[in-house]
Amino acid sequence: MIACIGFIAFFTSCISLLPQIYRTYKTKSVEDISIAMLWNFFISSMSWVAYGILIHSLSVWITNVFMVITSLFMLGFKFKYRVRLK
Repeated sequence: MIACIGFIAFFTSCISLLPQIYRTYKTKSVEDISIAMLWNFFISSMSWVAYGILIHSLSVWITNVFMVITSLFMLGFKFKYRVRLK
């Protein structure tokens, strides 16, 4: 039962930003995406990776490595597709 809950947490965490990454890639629009939220997501995920490593919890740090990668994709899109003011 505990493993099942852990798997659900892993899966739902890992897919959380995938729809937004796909939408952003297709539309090339990042106007409605908060840079503060993206930085918070990145810092939070990095902190969870460190915590998972420190407590020797493979599931915690592996999940959050994936979250760091997805947040980096979104941060990259935010800078790549930002509206340039003339």
